Amino acid sequence: MKILDSFSLKGKVALLTGGAGLYGRQIAEALAEAGAVTYIASRNVAELEKAAAALRKEGGDVTALPLDLEDESSIKALVAEIVRRSGRLDVLVNNAVTRCACGKWDQPMEVFDKSLRINASALFCLTRLAAEEMKKQGSGSIINIGSYMGLRGPDPLNYVGTDMMKTPSPIYFFEKGGMVNFTRFAASVLGPDGIRVNAIHPGGFFNNQPEAFIKNYSANTMLGRLANVTDLKGVIVFLASDASCYLTGTNIPVDGGYTAK
Repeated sequence: MKILDSFSLKGKVALLTGGAGLYGRQIAEALAEAGAVTYIASRNVAELEKAAAALRKEGGDVTALPLDLEDESSIKALVAEIVRRSGRLDVLVNNAVTRCACGKWDQPMEVFDKSLRINASALFCLTRLAAEEMKKQGSGSIINIGSYMGLRGPDPLNYVGTDMMKTPSPIYFFEKGGMVNFTRFAASVLGPDGIRVNAIHPGGFFNNQPEAFIKNYSANTMLGRLANVTDLKGVIVFLASDASCYLTGTNIPVDGGYTAK
């Protein structure tokens, strides 16, 4: 196989949780443009269908399906439906996330429990179920979408001159930090079955934040800017495809050099 051909996802079936959000839209685009039969799934099927329809107009094979990560039966039903429709599952991108407990530290334990159920317990469940399907063909790629916030603590200097992060919560840092080692765990457990597990950790995403934050954060990167709407596409295709066939257990910052400073 020639090197550029190894990046193709033609013939592969991919599941992306989410698909209508800031990261999800470009990940769905990347999978579809590379040729994968792509399923995007979340609770907001109406919004997902808009994204899927736009990608179908561009020639992508994209289907929106319902998924409630808080409900184990919904997770099981989603995997079963994809296998019923396409007969296999080659790529899983764990992207969907809730931020229900990110408002502050001083919250009831029940609030944190709900966040952990969606962002941790559901991650374990869906990854296991997807892997059981991948084992049938002896190959697969699982990509976890983490965050630079899982690699380091919050930097107060980023928020000087803004009202942001006045009452930070530990939950997002805890969950995304845990994803780092869960990636290594899953890679170790699933490696003998030919299943690769890697994670990317995006940096700050430009979303019309206060000018002071944009200036402060950008100065802390090596490239001098926040992430944009295409910055994740290349690494997603690389990790999903055979181009990365000997890469597993890695945690890759995609952050313009932020965590390397």
